Amino acid sequence: MGVDAEGYGFSDHDRTLARLIDDVRVMSPSSVERVAMGWDHHSRRQGVEVMHAAEKAALEAIEKANRGPLWDQVRKSLFGLTESGNALVSWRAEHGEIGHKAESAAFMAALALVAGPLITQEESTTLLRPLAAGLPWLLPNEPPL
Repeated sequence: MGVDAEGYGFSDHDRTLARLIDDVRVMSPSSVERVAMGWDHHSRRQGVEVMHAAEKAALEAIEKANRGPLWDQVRKSLFGLTESGNALVSWRAEHGEIGHKAESAAFMAALALVAGPLITQEESTTLLRPLAAGLPWLLPNEPPL
């Protein structure tokens, strides 16, 4: 997706928290399902332990760099979209195991973006992969599932 003449949209290479939250906000039930499939695929391929190790590394890096308040704000924003009483219809429709897997993928991707260069490229890619099944702009150089 490119930026149109009026300046709306995101550039093709824009990997920001704002874009992530905007895209999560408009995910359809089929996209939520595709992300859950990405979660299943990558947790089997890499192992859940590898995903949790990347998550731990990102959280430690965020705390060490005093980015904890930013992570809390992002986490609350995502939680409001997926779990609160005002949760989006698409996330409510897929509530249950599918919705929880997709929600975990969204949180992991946001964690990778908040941590940015504070973690290794491998850790970042590990955290982004499940959500990239539904939002391929997160890892544009990787083939789709």
